[in-house]
Amino acid sequence: MKRIHLHLNVDDLDRSVRFYETLLGARPSVLKPDYAKWMLDDPRVNLAISQRGRSPGVDHVGVQAESSEELAEIAARLRAASEPTVDEAATTCCYAYSDKHWAQDPSGVRWETFYTFGESTTYGLAGEAPATFTTATAVEAAAPCCGPAGD
Repeated sequence: MKRIHLHLNVDDLDRSVRFYETLLGARPSVLKPDYAKWMLDDPRVNLAISQRGRSPGVDHVGVQAESSEELAEIAARLRAASEPTVDEAATTCCYAYSDKHWAQDPSGVRWETFYTFGESTTYGLAGEAPATFTTATAVEAAAPCCGPAGD
């Protein structure tokens, strides 16, 4: 079963963690100095927040798969809905090891589809994602965290 993923950039992680703990009625399943994540079953969502120097607000949205096969199905639909896409295999991001596929919707919202297969002790690469996706971006992508490599 798939899970909706939301990743938000925040100014103050501690304050934001307190807010989301209260709102969601649950403590984070992952809590790091710059990152927190809730894996909820009601509602079925993977909510992540991070304080990494990016502008506050929605960083990206996505769909988390529970298997490689499920990810392949989602990625095929993503490719059918959007050009270009960026594929990342065995990348480290958000304290996890994942295979990912990225796209951008017609309004510029970044979408990530991914399957996580392990935990990492590091956040991942600190590269910024580009404001828009281009064919060159898709070709030059190099597995940064939370978005394909930027210029």
